[in-house]
Amino acid sequence: MNLAFIPSPSTGVIELGPIPLRGYAFCIIIGVFVAVWFGNKRWVARGGKAGTVADVAVWAVPFGLVGGRLYHVITDYQLYFSDGEDWVDAFKIWEGGLGIWGAIAFGAVGAWIACRRRGIPLPAWADALAPGIAIAQAIGRWGNWFNQELYGKPTDLPWALEISEGPNRVAGTYHPTFLYESLWCIGVALLVIWADRRFRLGHGRAFALYVAAYCAGRGWIEYMRVDEAHHVLGLRLNVWTAIIVFVLAVVYIVISAKIRPGREEIVEPDRDAAPAQKDGPADENGSDENGSAKADAAEKDPFTKDEPREPGKGATAESAEAAGAAGAAEKS
Repeated sequence: MNLAFIPSPSTGVIELGPIPLRGYAFCIIIGVFVAVWFGNKRWVARGGKAGTVADVAVWAVPFGLVGGRLYHVITDYQLYFSDGEDWVDAFKIWEGGLGIWGAIAFGAVGAWIACRRRGIPLPAWADALAPGIAIAQAIGRWGNWFNQELYGKPTDLPWALEISEGPNRVAGTYHPTFLYESLWCIGVALLVIWADRRFRLGHGRAFALYVAAYCAGRGWIEYMRVDEAHHVLGLRLNVWTAIIVFVLAVVYIVISAKIRPGREEIVEPDRDAAPAQKDGPADENGSDENGSAKADAAEKDPFTKDEPREPGKGATAESAEAAGAAGAAEKS
């Protein structure tokens, strides 16, 4: 008999009058706010403007939610499209079911669109946000605790998670894989912060380090889980995904460090500064180079309809001779 364990909440919903507050959604929202807040501090420290991270997140977060849900529904389609299942449940995101792989991929697309609109480099923005994303994941995993889902194999360890009887689950004590991943993500965030300060990571390498470190932990944590999943060559699909993404992240770090060493000097152009003159930079007297060139050209043009010039002042030798011949003809 297990005398020590982590209890699970009796319900994942807290009724605030007519408004139901779902623990899963609450954890996701808190995680997003923490990621944006911390990412903004890092972005400003790198020379960016306050508020830029939030502006980009307005695009990235909705894209990420859609991508995360799509990945979950596609890889666990039997939960929604098998006989006896209601396909409408695929849209009930508040009941849980977000795939981090799809969330990051689609979120990156949304961030790319926003970064292009603001004229800032996506890798620099991702580097600033990387540890914040890991912290958001650490917070978001507690949503699985509220829903009593994504736990590991049975165990009698003192920190075992108690699961009550319910749909698709058997009462007992299990490995709290949600807690393992939450603690791992905190470690990933600290690793990225330390490495970024120590090696001045830039051009997306801080984000790639976050991805690689997260995948390293997700692989062994995923292996412990007992929820239904597709298997390829004896391994869960998400284990293979973690391995592949880990390799890609490491390759990116190595190649990027050789091609673009160091860190970006400017992460956000100063759009408040007066834009440069389209016809060329202005000189000390307020005129621009192109305007001076036009004035010089007009002074040298023999066909200019300004006041007549005296020979030798801005006129060519040929025009001077023509003027002299005309004068001689009038005297005669």
